[in-house]
Amino acid sequence: MEKSKLTLVDKKFLEDHIVSPLHSANVALRQIQVSKIEEGLNSTKEDPLINFFITEEIRKYITPKENRVGKINLYGVDKVYNTIGHACVLHKKELEKYMDYDIGSYCDDDWNLAQKLMLNGCDPLPRRRCLTRASKEYQKPHPINESLWTLPDRRNVRWGNYQCRNFECLSSKNPKRGYSKCTGCFEMDKEKVKWVSNSTSILPVDFLINDVLAIKQGEVRIGLDYGIGTGTFAARMREQNVTIVSTALNLGAPFSEIIALRGLVPLYVTLNQRLPFFDNTMDLVHTTGFMDGWIDLLLLDFILYDWDRILRPGGLLWIDRFFCSKKDLDNYMFMFLQLRYKKHKWVISPKSKDEVYVSALLEKPPRAI
Repeated sequence: MEKSKLTLVDKKFLEDHIVSPLHSANVALRQIQVSKIEEGLNSTKEDPLINFFITEEIRKYITPKENRVGKINLYGVDKVYNTIGHACVLHKKELEKYMDYDIGSYCDDDWNLAQKLMLNGCDPLPRRRCLTRASKEYQKPHPINESLWTLPDRRNVRWGNYQCRNFECLSSKNPKRGYSKCTGCFEMDKEKVKWVSNSTSILPVDFLINDVLAIKQGEVRIGLDYGIGTGTFAARMREQNVTIVSTALNLGAPFSEIIALRGLVPLYVTLNQRLPFFDNTMDLVHTTGFMDGWIDLLLLDFILYDWDRILRPGGLLWIDRFFCSKKDLDNYMFMFLQLRYKKHKWVISPKSKDEVYVSALLEKPPRAI
């Protein structure tokens, strides 16, 4: 028994203190790149950003990677530039902490640091060469016929960076749930009535999915849900044979995890980022609960043009319960209407004494030029 214990200890020691460091050193040596001196010049070409950072892993990441044997690759370029967000230089200390790890070993459980960097403009983040940790008690997810409307097993989430430690704690009744946006999103009984209920309690700004799809019968097949939530819009659209990708950030709760565990597709992006879809490809862009009257008009302008870029001709932009102060309404109305989309639905409803809701269903023109 003692011999068995000793063997396990020895194996762990070898793994942590000999094998892993040797592997890291071996990989590092293989990837050392010496700057090439151009003929006729006494200077080397080097990205000035490389020497800004001290951490070697960042320097290796942003160094251009030349193709082997000097050939042009399938993308038509002779080297690959790994990119990082320009604001990374403003968060040098945090980024160097994020990139300080042992190659081939386990990453720290620091997704919250990564998200903070992303939200502050260090986006995209550099890739890392460490292994992501999973929950120690990970269970098989529910089958697809159950997962859409069943809370996942709490053991499938790493809760260390959240205020709550289970899904029940995320209830809207708990004032210490750790998040404020999308209150009630983790309560499936409340989620089930969204976009499908004919209840008289819903506001005129609450459009129903069936009514929207009827406007473009059979034409809405794929789309983007740009907001914050647990994937319910995508779940309802899936029941209509429409594939929706849902943007998700973990703003105090495991939004990305629950979307994936429900059998849906989370897209982990911030407002800072150009959407990773090609031009004229989406049938629908739906947005709710994320961008409200706090958003800068110039930022909104760039976002709207990006949505316009990915929407196909005849595609639908569904603005769902956008709210702002009454005094700002004209400015936001101009922003939404400037692209000359066809109005299918346009509703303004009071939210409070000083605020209003705006919901709209707009169709992108053909622009066949």
